[in-house]
Amino acid sequence: MAIELSDDLIQLETKAWEEIQARALTVDTAVEVQAAITAHAKATEQSRFDVEVEVKFRVRNPEAYEAREQKRREAAAKK
Repeated sequence: MAIELSDDLIQLETKAWEEIQARALTVDTAVEVQAAITAHAKATEQSRFDVEVEVKFRVRNPEAYEAREQKRREAAAKK
């Protein structure tokens, strides 16, 4: 089953990732991201861990994410 992510959650993680890369991550940003992950997981009845892994993978590895999604689309088209 694919992990559902909201645009807001992706934007928050993108902000955090940019701060991490600039060595400027603030506690407020980190807390905001973790709270959003927890709230999203609860609202969508998904594992908090799975949501966190997926959002970080999607934001931090966009090429690998797109390659994985392309493989999923190809597999689905064959069915």
